[in-house]
Amino acid sequence: MMDISVVLPVINEGGNLGELLGRLRAILERHKLRHEFLVVDGGSRDNTREIAAAQGARVLDEDFPGYAGALLTGFRHAQGEYVLTLDADLSHEPAFVAKMWRARHLADIVIASRYVRGGVAYTTLGRRALSRSLNVVLRRMLSVPVRDLSSGYRLYRREVLQNLDISGRNFEVLEEILVKAYAAGFNITEVPFTYFPRHRGVSHARLMRFGLDLARSSFKLWKLRNSLESADYDARAFYSLIPPQRYWQRARHHIVTSWARGMGLTLDAGCGSSLIIQSLNNAIAMDYNFAKARYLQRLKIPAVRASAFALPFKDETFDCLISSQVIEHIPREQVLFDEMWRVLRPGGMLIIGTPDYSTWQWRMIEPLYGMLMPWAYRDEHITHYTRADLASVLERMGFVHEQTAYIAHAELIMRYRKPEPRRLRAQRPPMALAEQA
Repeated sequence: MMDISVVLPVINEGGNLGELLGRLRAILERHKLRHEFLVVDGGSRDNTREIAAAQGARVLDEDFPGYAGALLTGFRHAQGEYVLTLDADLSHEPAFVAKMWRARHLADIVIASRYVRGGVAYTTLGRRALSRSLNVVLRRMLSVPVRDLSSGYRLYRREVLQNLDISGRNFEVLEEILVKAYAAGFNITEVPFTYFPRHRGVSHARLMRFGLDLARSSFKLWKLRNSLESADYDARAFYSLIPPQRYWQRARHHIVTSWARGMGLTLDAGCGSSLIIQSLNNAIAMDYNFAKARYLQRLKIPAVRASAFALPFKDETFDCLISSQVIEHIPREQVLFDEMWRVLRPGGMLIIGTPDYSTWQWRMIEPLYGMLMPWAYRDEHITHYTRADLASVLERMGFVHEQTAYIAHAELIMRYRKPEPRRLRAQRPPMALAEQA
């Protein structure tokens, strides 16, 4: 495999391309990087294609018109472990690739950033003010910790680009790629960069069209960032600016972590990116959504992707098992609870939480929640439990009830204990039995 593929979207860049490719090649060879140049042409009428071919680049026709078509064509053909994108007009200094390459171990995406401390943009005052304002709005609206979302000078790890579903057609694709990659659990870093205006030729960006495309794209991305598909959805909810959502997350966190505290090895099955798993000191995270497992691994939390119907652990592995806001999202089958019993050690604790559909509070809250955030969790609740029928299932299996708590008289959280075998109880000294009682 190549070390790096360089993707260059071009239209009539013959005046800049020869110099750019020569300088890039010198940098890459100096660092002994196996490389390829992919020049994706959007219909040049000058000598762009001839110059690219003379420099040893592969010249490709874009799959569909527009900047996004050029980028996605390059991504599809790239063979490198890393993929570098930059403008062909020499506004992106080729020598800066060395700094980006050194930063590749810090994140999955490295951005040459004009707006982090140390970055500079030499352009007109109006253009700079518009660009900065746009990036501030997008950063806050989309909750992405990036100051320069519109920079096209980037180094991607190949894995980031393989499964992204991109719908953009023009320059708005830059924001879409970042937001969807971040929502999939990949991380991003920015390296300070100095931007100069293009060397020769004219810009192909059209401000009015770009604004309309970006507005449409941003609304879709905002919905994604506020849906359960985002890897960090649960973690962000803990710090939500919406008071009811923040209260709910923190109340759940307080109850569950208070009960699980000091319980030994803990499994949080279906944990998402919740702060519960981040707060436990001896725990394994498990979720069916691979993006959430990837997000937690970035935080150095042991995480595995698996199904609650087939827990990938040996019998009697855990002292505590947490299943919070999980069982309502999956079909009601006995094997789900059998697996909980199987992996818990005798004397182990089960903490299980779900909306209680027998309470009028939840029956009122759920439709309201669905109306305000129709793309969030409501439609994912396919199994409706009540306190009585969930208790019946667990106690019939032999779990012993210890405590029940509610959040707003709507969300039910119960604590159960898996009893120890009688033969073990009989071997215990009288004092231990008395303390347990």
